[in-house]
Amino acid sequence: MTDPTALRDAERFCREILPGVSRTFAISIKLLPGQLGRAVLSAYLLCRIADTVEDDQQMAPPDKAALLDTLLQTFDDAALAESYPARAAAVQGDATHVRLVQHTHLVLRLWRDLPPDSAAAVRKWVEEMGRGMKTFVLRHPQGIRIASLEEYREYCYYVAGTVGYMLTELWRANSRAIGARVHDALWAKARAFGEALQTVNILKDVAIDAERENSIYIPEQLLRAHGSSHATILDPRHETANHTALAELITLAWHDLDEARDYLLTVPRRAWSVRVFCILPLLYAYATLRELTRSRAMLRPGGTVKITRREVRALMVLGVLLAGSDAGVRWLVRRVRRTPFGGSPPALATS
Repeated sequence: MTDPTALRDAERFCREILPGVSRTFAISIKLLPGQLGRAVLSAYLLCRIADTVEDDQQMAPPDKAALLDTLLQTFDDAALAESYPARAAAVQGDATHVRLVQHTHLVLRLWRDLPPDSAAAVRKWVEEMGRGMKTFVLRHPQGIRIASLEEYREYCYYVAGTVGYMLTELWRANSRAIGARVHDALWAKARAFGEALQTVNILKDVAIDAERENSIYIPEQLLRAHGSSHATILDPRHETANHTALAELITLAWHDLDEARDYLLTVPRRAWSVRVFCILPLLYAYATLRELTRSRAMLRPGGTVKITRREVRALMVLGVLLAGSDAGVRWLVRRVRRTPFGGSPPALATS
C-alpha cells in the first residue's frame, strides 16, 4: 500500500503542474469531483508524458520508441516506475513538460491508488496511445510527415480518439448518472469528441509544428491536389493553395465538433461536472475553428490562431452557467460559431 504522505505528495505535484501543461484542462479537471477528478488528472498527465517523449526533437527515434515502451511497462512494475525519471533524463522540450517527465513516478503513484476499474481504463488507453505514438515515431524517423487523409485519421485516433474512449470509460466507472445505455450512446461519438479537439489544434499550429516540432500533419496528398506540398507548406507563393487544402480539414473539423457537441448533450444533465468538463474545451475549439476560417496566419512562419483572452473568459462563464441546459448548450454553440464574444456576455437568446 502506498504511504499516505507519499500519496499526498504525489497528488500535490500533479495538481500543481497541471496548469503548466494545459490551462484549459486544468480548469476542467478541477471541476471533477473525488475519484473521478483524480482518475482524469492522472490519465491526462500520463498522456502528456508520452506526448513529451514523442515530441523530443533531439532524441533518436529508436530511443524514443524504447522510452515509450518502458513507460508502458511501468504499469506492471512499481520499481521501474520509480526509476523512469532517470531513464528519461535525456528528454528535452518545454521546461514544464520536461519537469513532468522527471516526476513520472509521482503520476504513477496517483494512478496506482485509483479504484481498479478506473486504473484499468487509464492503463488500457494510455497503452493504446503509446503504441500508436511508437508506430509514428518509427515510421517517420526524420519528423512526422502525414501522407494521406487515412494516415491523418490514424494519427488523430492514437493521440486523441483514444482519449475520448478513455474518458467515456471513466464517466461510466465513476458516475451513477451514466448507466449502460448512456455509455453506449456516448461510445458511438467518443472518438469524434477526442479527434475534433485534436484537429483544431493541428490546424491552428501548422507553422509552429513545422518550424519547432519538425512535424507536418496536413496530408501531402491533400496539399498536392491543390498544387502545393509539404516542402511549400509555409511558402507565401503557395498560401492560397495551402489554405484551400486546409479548408477540407476545416470542414472535417466542423463535422467532428458537431459530433462532439452531440456527445456532450448525451451526458445526463445531472452529471453536471462531466458536462462542464466537456463543454469548455469544446467551446474554445468552436471559437478557434471559427477564426481559422477567416485567417491565414497559421500558414505563415511563426503564425498561429488564437481567440482573445476576453472571449476565453466569457466562454468559461457562459459554459459553466449553461452546461446543464440542452437548449443553452445549443444556443451557445450556434452563437460562438458565428461571431466572437467581446466585452460583456450578450443577452441570451430565447429562440
